[in-house]
Amino acid sequence: MSTVIKVENISKQYRLGDVGTGALAHDVNKWWHKVRGKENPYLKIGEANDRAVKGESDYVWALKDINFEVKQGEVLGIIGRNGAGKSTLLKILSKTTTPTTGSIKIKGRIASLLEVGTGFHPELSGRENIFLNGAILGMTKREIKSKFDEIVDFAGVERYIDTPVKRYSSGMYVRLAFGVAAHLESEILIVDEVLAVGDAEFQKKCLNKMGEVSKGQGRAVLFVSHNMESMQVLCENGIVLENGSITKVGEIRDSIDFYQKKSISIPPFVKFIDNHPGNEFAKLIEVSIVNKVNQIDGSILIDEPFSIQVLYEDYKASALNTAILQIKDDYGNIIFSTNEFNSPDWETKKVPGVTLSICELPGNFFAEGTYTVLVALGHYNPNMIHVLLDDVVSFTVLETYTGKTVRKNAGNTWPGIVRPFMHWKIKNNDDGHLE
Repeated sequence: MSTVIKVENISKQYRLGDVGTGALAHDVNKWWHKVRGKENPYLKIGEANDRAVKGESDYVWALKDINFEVKQGEVLGIIGRNGAGKSTLLKILSKTTTPTTGSIKIKGRIASLLEVGTGFHPELSGRENIFLNGAILGMTKREIKSKFDEIVDFAGVERYIDTPVKRYSSGMYVRLAFGVAAHLESEILIVDEVLAVGDAEFQKKCLNKMGEVSKGQGRAVLFVSHNMESMQVLCENGIVLENGSITKVGEIRDSIDFYQKKSISIPPFVKFIDNHPGNEFAKLIEVSIVNKVNQIDGSILIDEPFSIQVLYEDYKASALNTAILQIKDDYGNIIFSTNEFNSPDWETKKVPGVTLSICELPGNFFAEGTYTVLVALGHYNPNMIHVLLDDVVSFTVLETYTGKTVRKNAGNTWPGIVRPFMHWKIKNNDDGHLE
């Protein structure tokens, strides 16, 4: 099979902050380097696009040195967490934005479905937008007419086909947009994760259609989704993006396994030995996932309760110090947030200078899967965050228990609490810090 897309050393750099500030000075500087035959100075600076870390540079690489090929009839899955660079890559391939460096060789026409509403004129009707999109792809009016009934039937919007699309719901928008992209004659189909807008029946219909156009019509398909089951059914190969770089290329099952193992490599327990993160109000000591029998455990049965426990030094209780949690699925989506200041699901134990905060979570609260935990310490008088750490600990919710406990519970001081300071001799020195 011939190669229809060849990506060579693609990078995309963005500047943070106010758009246009200092642009003239930068343009002059770049021009001066160019006339002297030197490299663009702004390509030498910048940082990886890690959304969880505050950097020092005003420039970030949304993509860095991307290389891959797509064959005719191949379905390639692009996998990665939010902010990994997936959508930026598809926009470059769709020619809606340009790369900073590198080159792309494309053989054939591209039909793209990047986000709800892309490529549609809101004031035009569904009928007019079908002809507009076909014309953009270089099709004749006769060719578009021959596909028109198929598109409308697939989208299920016949009653509203002469209504301006600005009055469509997001689901109708996606139905018509996918119908146009999939049925009009193009050699390459690019689909971002907009299918999540549609209902389950329509998603299945779209997956079947993408399989049909790749195997039956020999069209290449690039597919981005957070649904790994859909990826595995539809795609042959996959690439994994992380912070703008490709970390894995291979068969789709291997790519999915690599991505998911990356998500579960975070342990269920962390203890800060030196340099406890925080400030003069509070510092973090330990965070742990604890099962129903008071054991630190990263494998939780789906119908059993468990807790997330945060141990921290608490220097100024009058400041209303509080622990804060955000729980994310293995795609980086925040699915649950809580804090001990205004939630009934917490139990708090204190001795002078130290607090153990326990967030109790019931059984059947999370679906099967792997989750990571963001932990923060703050207070409300005034509002202040002492420390905020992403992906501190993780846990996996299972239908059947397969994990092993990290260690057994021992030495409880308070009944029902896993480690109420069992690793610590509580003693305050003169400045109120824990020894």
